[in-house]
Amino acid sequence: MIDERLRGNVERRLRPVGARAGKGRLKADHLTLLGLVMAVATAVAIGTGALNAAVLLLVLTAVPDALDGAVAKATGTASPRGSFFDSVADRMSDALLLGGVAWYLAGDGGHIVLLPMALLAVSMLVSYQRAKAESLGFTAKGGIMERAERLIALGLGLLFDFLLVPVLWVMLALTTFTAVQRFVKVWRQASAPPAEPLADRWRRRRVARRSTSSWRLRTRTRRA
Repeated sequence: MIDERLRGNVERRLRPVGARAGKGRLKADHLTLLGLVMAVATAVAIGTGALNAAVLLLVLTAVPDALDGAVAKATGTASPRGSFFDSVADRMSDALLLGGVAWYLAGDGGHIVLLPMALLAVSMLVSYQRAKAESLGFTAKGGIMERAERLIALGLGLLFDFLLVPVLWVMLALTTFTAVQRFVKVWRQASAPPAEPLADRWRRRRVARRSTSSWRLRTRTRRA
């Protein structure tokens, strides 16, 4: 939801920053890798119970993740390879962060440790739906709980640790709802009748015009 509504505005605002960073020979891949390293540090902080430090590290993790695209566009180095690397790094970061939460909750014992793992599974499903839909020519963007919302919610849960488990339950419910939203969205697109290609449409019109012209010519000949 945040990504769909604010992404364009954020990218425009970050473009000058990306241009300055690009002049310093900083590449988008460097920022993506930095974000992944920061995610490792955040996961370790969460797992060891240093939640205040984890909140700060989580914010710092989001900075290179927001800047890598701006640098790539400003320096003209945006490419399918960079997009692929960024997507893989995002999935790895999600796994690291929720793995750190599971590590932290494991100290309490019980089955609650499965909660962040369930959230990770549904989060991966949401991301897969978008990737698969786009590979088929459809769109699956949007939803009430995308990655940006999940990171914000996780940050709140870490900031107020007594709310961590309730926040995780809410995240799981809303992420599951997002998965359903995307499934329905793509299902409707895939069920719609395929649009006739423009070239075929023109070809059909030319054939129709020729048929009409031939019919008119035959009619005039008969009358003559």
